[in-house]
Order: sequence, then C-alpha cells, then structure tokens
Amino acid sequence: MSWNSFSQTVTDTTRIVLTKPIAKLVVKDLINYDGLVKTNKTLNGLIQETNLKLGKSLELNSNLNQQIKNYQLIIDDKETQLKTSSTLSKELQKELKREARAKKLYKIGSTIGAAAMALLLVK
Repeated sequence: MSWNSFSQTVTDTTRIVLTKPIAKLVVKDLINYDGLVKTNKTLNGLIQETNLKLGKSLELNSNLNQQIKNYQLIIDDKETQLKTSSTLSKELQKELKREARAKKLYKIGSTIGAAAMALLLVK
C-alpha cells in the first residue's frame, strides 16, 4: 500500500465567502450556541443534583414516618399496659376490702365465741 492511498483525491476549491455583517452574525450565533450548550449542561447537572436531594429527602421523610408509626405503637402498648395495671389495681383494692371485712368478721366471731366460752365456764 502506498502513501497515496491515504491522501485526499478530491479537493474542493470552492469557498464560501461571507460578508462582514453576516460573518459577525454567524459568529454571534455560534458563541450564543456555545453558551447555550454550557448552560444546558450546567442546568442538567443542577437537575440531577436536585433529583438526588429530592430522593434523599423522600427517603428521610419515609424513615421519619416509620419512626412516628413505631412511636405510636409504643404509645398504644403503654396505654394498654396502663389500663391493665389500673384494672388490676382496682381488683386488688376490692380483694383487700373483702379480706379486711372477713378478718373483721373473724375477730368479731372469735370475740363472741370467747365470751360465750367464758360464760359457759362461769356457769
């Protein structure tokens, strides 16, 4: 293979010549296009960053909602425990009153029985 096969075989000698005002407009448009491309890249990067932050914010919000649900379950369990404890306390108070009455009746019965025995022994 020769070096000639790599060279251009067709060359275009026609040139496009622009007038100075039109060339200025073309340059302005190219500069504006370059600026818009950079702005577009910057805005796309900013959108990606914002989407990442939004995703993290949604994840954080979800975690906080789960914590709230967990705390509500704990509060509900504690309220149930408190109600059960209150019910048991009332039942124990009733039992104590019954026991106190039974003890009092036993004392009265014992005293009457002892007095009756004493009367029988005296007679």
